[in-house]
Amino acid sequence: MKQKVKKIQVINGPNLNMLGKREPQIYGSLTLNQINTDLAQQAKPLGLELGFFQSNHEGEIVDKIHEIFNENIAGVIINPGAFTHTSIALRDALLLLSCPIVELHLSNIYKREAFRHKSMLADIVTGQITGFGHYGYQMALNAVANMINES
Repeated sequence: MKQKVKKIQVINGPNLNMLGKREPQIYGSLTLNQINTDLAQQAKPLGLELGFFQSNHEGEIVDKIHEIFNENIAGVIINPGAFTHTSIALRDALLLLSCPIVELHLSNIYKREAFRHKSMLADIVTGQITGFGHYGYQMALNAVANMINES
């Protein structure tokens, strides 16, 4: 019997569409499209299908989370960008979900400006990956894959 493919939603917040151009010394030289392509290839042998979403608008991200609440999503990887530090709306939307959620940051937010040290999501997500650049997406995918396979 063929195993059903599990779906993982990858959500990227503001300014991540500018990866590769915006402060490459902090965020790296890969574009978001390159990261997504690599991640999709990594997901196939894990039996996972990825959906990708990026927005610079808080409400659009909240709407996307509401959409996936009604879908059969096995896990979420979210890089909320600057909304990490400000968005109660994003926090409240994520509280709707019962699947594993990994919060991801390319840079180590705890080694940066003091205002970046506080995550509005850290205490509600399953786990947090910060400071590993684009490799953090791979780490997050492996973590979610392991969590859903163990359940």
